[in-house]
Amino acid sequence: MFFSHLRQHGKQLAVAATLALSLGQATAESLKIGFLPISTHAKFMVAKEAGFYAQEGFDAELIEFINSADGLNALNAHKIDVGAFGTSAPLIHIAKGSKIKVIGGIVSGGSSFIIRPENAALIKSPADFKGKKIATVRLSTVDAILRAALKDAGLDWKKDVQIFELKSAPAVTEAVKSGQADIGATWGPHDLRAEEQGLKVLFHSTDLYPAHVCCRLVVNEDGKSAEIWQRFLRAMLRAEKFVAENHKETIDIVSKYVKLDKGLLDRDLYNVWVDQSTDPYLNGVRKFWDTMQHSEFIPPKGDITPSVDLKLYDRALTSLARENPKDPYWQKLIKDFKTKNKA
Repeated sequence: MFFSHLRQHGKQLAVAATLALSLGQATAESLKIGFLPISTHAKFMVAKEAGFYAQEGFDAELIEFINSADGLNALNAHKIDVGAFGTSAPLIHIAKGSKIKVIGGIVSGGSSFIIRPENAALIKSPADFKGKKIATVRLSTVDAILRAALKDAGLDWKKDVQIFELKSAPAVTEAVKSGQADIGATWGPHDLRAEEQGLKVLFHSTDLYPAHVCCRLVVNEDGKSAEIWQRFLRAMLRAEKFVAENHKETIDIVSKYVKLDKGLLDRDLYNVWVDQSTDPYLNGVRKFWDTMQHSEFIPPKGDITPSVDLKLYDRALTSLARENPKDPYWQKLIKDFKTKNKA
């Protein structure tokens, strides 16, 4: 059945070949793509296994990293061409002057706050975090959200709570389980695993900051040409559509890269709290930039807008919609793009 789906993409293959020739690509270019072995990076895996990268006229090498920091360091060193990294780290690098830019997204949402069930009724809002011990992973997306939520609640995260910065999400879960921390700031699938171990999700990050961005697609400003990034985004958009429409086949592909039980992988990838959009979502990036300033991760100055390239995604999406004028999927994304990226 998987291969029958691939045959349906014959039209796109022919169009992609024509596009590659029109862009003057005599031979296939190569991209080194950094990814993490987590379900939120599923589109990288699907685009590779379903042949979308090849059909768009370039070779793709997926390079696995253990964490976003290592991946971002590799990007800055030009050891990879593109990657998707938790929002905090790229924005910090941009604030410090790194010549990187956002060209799209992998996912929005997907983080949670966990607690032992017997304590859940005591916490109604972040204002109730006062006096609590909170475990987090520094510079993770949810870490920035935590500190901004505390500030919005009128709390000083340096004085009114005790924050323990741990090295990993599993360490956060263990700290809450053992009672060393009252609350844990984490993300999928670790929140689902925490529930399996008897803990409870207190808040989803989108409860506090609706539709917040996570894991942006980031490239070097002096890297590949605009044409290759347009074709890369076409492949990612096609993977996004595949994930939305081919549930079982997607899980089969992603399970080759993400070593989770398929049931847990399914729950994590198709989580209602997660948005799999490839849209760069400038409005959300701006809001997260403000969140990071509130969290005191970056100075309260500067504008993130020049570091978000909207034209590449716009052209990629428009070309797909032009090739498939009767497909409502692309029309919906065009409408979303206008809403998410207002000047």
